[in-house]
Order: sequence, then structure tokens, then C-alpha cells
Amino acid sequence: MKNLFLIVTLISVSFVNAQAFKGKGDQKFQVGANIQDEATGINVSYDYGLGENISVGVSSTYALGVDDRLDADFGDRFDLEARFNANLGNVINIDENFDVYPGLNLSLKNFGGHVGARYFFSDGFGIFTEASFPLAKYSDDKSDVGYYIHNQFALNIGATFNL
Repeated sequence: MKNLFLIVTLISVSFVNAQAFKGKGDQKFQVGANIQDEATGINVSYDYGLGENISVGVSSTYALGVDDRLDADFGDRFDLEARFNANLGNVINIDENFDVYPGLNLSLKNFGGHVGARYFFSDGFGIFTEASFPLAKYSDDKSDVGYYIHNQFALNIGATFNL
């Protein structure tokens, strides 16, 4: 019984000490599934805190399952972007383990925006979800396969880690 009490206490303390965004110098790594209309794939991202509520980073998506009607090569499936986030978790003050971050991204395929949320279960591990959408497409050429893969609303969901 003492061991069970100790384990429950340690787990509870780890939940209390978790914090979604710590500000300047904070580093996050996220990996998850990328879900969109024409393809599904994998998304990885890294964010670095510049200030109390500001972070910058990079994100990359690779489309694995592409619609059969699209003949996509590596260049069509791959996207790399620079991102800027406004981390609002401490502003809306729901829970210190929870962060909401709207942002902008400049990628190889488009200029867009995203809105995401993270929840940390412990100091190092949590889950995230992120919705991204194009604001300006580099090309309206509908014969280009890349137009269909990375220029639409997409949802990312997965695990997030404090570094």
C-alpha cells in the first residue's frame, strides 16, 4: 500500500510541475501524423522560445499516402517551412500544462497560418494538435501535383516533447 501511495504521489507531482511553454530558451519537438484531403503523411517540428510568448521554428511534412490519381515524386511530397508562434497559454490561463499557439509559416509550397494546442502530461511529454491552412499559394497551376498536396487545409496530431 505504501508503494502504491508513493507511485500516485510521484505521478501527481510530475503533472503539477509540467508546463506547456516556459518562455525564452524553451525548446519543443513534435512528431505526428499529417492528415489532408489528397494525402496523409508525417510531420515533424521544432520550436525555440524567443520571449515570454514568442517562439520560432522549423517544420517539415512528407506525404506518404498520396491519392492514386496524383503522380507525386519526392519534391512534390516534401515541404519545409519556417514558423512563428504566439504562445498564449499563460495569457488565457486555462492550465499551465496547456498552450494555444496561433502562428504564421513560410514554406517551400506556400505562405500560411496555423493554430495549434499542446497539453503536457509530464515535464517532458505531451500531445498536440495543429490545423494549418494556406493564405497565399505560390502557384495556381492545377497541373502541378504540389498544388494539391501541400496547398490545402491540413491537420497534424501527435506527440510533443520538451528538450
